Amino acid sequence: MSNLDRQASPSVCGGRGFVVAEPVRELLTPRHVRLGESTEVRRLLPNLGRRMVGAWAFVDHYGPDDIADEPGMQVPPHPHMGLQTVSWLHEGEVLHRDSLGSLETIRPRELGLMTSGRAISHSEESPRPHAALLHGAQLWVALPAAHRDVEPHFQHHTDLPKVTAPGLTATVILGSLDGATSPGTAYTPIVGADLALSGGAEVRLPMDPDFEYAVLSMSGEAEVDGVPVLPGSMLYLGCGRTELPLRAKSDAGLMLLGGEPFEEEIVMWWNFVGRTQADITQAREDWMNGDRFGSVRGYDGAPLPAPALPPVPLKARGRVR
Repeated sequence: MSNLDRQASPSVCGGRGFVVAEPVRELLTPRHVRLGESTEVRRLLPNLGRRMVGAWAFVDHYGPDDIADEPGMQVPPHPHMGLQTVSWLHEGEVLHRDSLGSLETIRPRELGLMTSGRAISHSEESPRPHAALLHGAQLWVALPAAHRDVEPHFQHHTDLPKVTAPGLTATVILGSLDGATSPGTAYTPIVGADLALSGGAEVRLPMDPDFEYAVLSMSGEAEVDGVPVLPGSMLYLGCGRTELPLRAKSDAGLMLLGGEPFEEEIVMWWNFVGRTQADITQAREDWMNGDRFGSVRGYDGAPLPAPALPPVPLKARGRVR
C-alpha cells in the first residue's frame, strides 16, 4: 500500500550521517498506521531511529488479514515521483492500474515494480472476487539524482531467480544475491530477497560488506544473527558483514533488504521523493491542479487528494534520530 496518511510528516533522509559502518543488531519496532477504515499497517521505514537502508526508503508490512467478507485493499488513484514502488505478497492478490494504462494482477511471490521517475499515478485494490487472506509488504526505493526524472514504467515479473540451501529458498526480488540477479530494473547497487525457511533450518547467507542491511520478519519464528525477530518487526544490521546467520524455530518468512548506503540527501513527503521543499510543493500543486501525473482509468472512485503541506519548511526539520 502507498502512504495514505492524511497527516503526512516530512522526512529528510539519505546521506551517510546515520549509516553504521560496522555490524550491529538494532531492532526496529513498527509504528501502527490506519489506512482507511479497516486496514492497519506496520510501518518500519521511515522509523524514528532509522530513515533508510541503502536506497530502501519506505517499508510497510500488512496482514495476514481476513478479508473474506471485506472489500480488502482499496487504495484510490494517487501520485508518485522520484521513487520505485515494490509490491510483494505472501497471500492474496492486488490489482494494479496506473496512468500509463497498465492493468496487472499481482500474486504471491510475483514482483510488481513501478518506477515513477518524473511522475506517475496508480491505484491498488483487491480483485472481485478475491482470496480470503491478504498478507504482504509495500516498499519504496529512492531513485538517485541521475535517474529521478526517468520515464515512468511498470514491470510485472512472475518468474524470479532463486538461491537455495538446505532449509532455505531465497527469491531474489530486486538486485543480486549470491550470483542470482532479479530481472527488475535497479538504479543503485541493491538487494531485496524473500527468504523462506523451514523449521529447524540453520543457514549462513552470503553478504556484501559494503552494503548496509536489514531483515523484515513476515511470519513464523526466526533468529537473525542470534536475535529473535517477530513478525512485523525489522532488524537493522549495519555494514561490514560477509555472512548472516539465520535460524528458524518454525517455518518462517523473512525479507532481506540491503544496498550501498544512499549518499544523497532526499526529502520524502507523502508519496513524493524530492531534493528540496520546492520539489515537493510543486509536485503537490501538479497533482491537485495539473495533468503531470496523468489519470488512472477504470478505478471505481475518485483520486486521493493530497494532504496539506506542513507549515515549517521541510529542510528546516532536519533528520530525526
